[in-house]
Amino acid sequence: MKNYLVIQHTYSEFLGPVEAQLESRDIGFSYARPFTGQEMPGSALHFDGLWMLGGAYPLTDTENCPWLDQEMRLIGIFKHAKRPIVGIGFGGLLLAQYEGGTATAEPRYTAYWTTAHKTEAGKDDKLANAVDGKRVFVMYDGHVKLPQGMEPIVVDDDGNWLAIKPDPFSYGMLFRPEMKPGMIEDMIMEDNRPLPDNIGDILAQSRLEWPEMQKVKDAIIVALVQGLDLMQERRKSPIFSLKVVSEQDGE
Repeated sequence: MKNYLVIQHTYSEFLGPVEAQLESRDIGFSYARPFTGQEMPGSALHFDGLWMLGGAYPLTDTENCPWLDQEMRLIGIFKHAKRPIVGIGFGGLLLAQYEGGTATAEPRYTAYWTTAHKTEAGKDDKLANAVDGKRVFVMYDGHVKLPQGMEPIVVDDDGNWLAIKPDPFSYGMLFRPEMKPGMIEDMIMEDNRPLPDNIGDILAQSRLEWPEMQKVKDAIIVALVQGLDLMQERRKSPIFSLKVVSEQDGE
């Protein structure tokens, strides 16, 4: 079975409805939760790829996200191993910063619905074509200015970047296919979670948008599976079980 490493940055934000979509394709997951103090793996060789999820803070907030350097190194490890990487929201910003983008603390909160538009750079891309003309939900904290020479494959109504594909193995996106109203409710209930002042309006709108959000989610997952060849199982290092042999056993 294929096994993807998933970096979860808050209690509330996980793969949500995306899990069932991928599990139906024989794709499983191992979650790492650095916000709880859990160490992240130092190798890509036990995984078929990497997913990095949403978060509650800007990338500049190293006090609340002390693991960021470790996660940036992990991106490099998976890139070196040529294993797929998907960054969503906070994870998408991380990928953009890894590629040379500049992280800023402002705007502190970004959450809105918009129409996605593929760019010239994304005209032949599966993800860009899947969301082109579709209404998507965007949510992240802080921002990353793309490095010079990197063109987004998807932008919003105002031309702001929503998705990048820096190499054939990686996608970073600021729209949130895994988001559902229940996840926003969990964010509101999460202790000491910083949230925009209009989070109640965002929740109400998400309930109205939910039927269409599910359709867009399905289209995004199909595009990611095809665009990153997620159905391919990568060669993984074997995990050995060491058995201690006593002298009596060895006789």
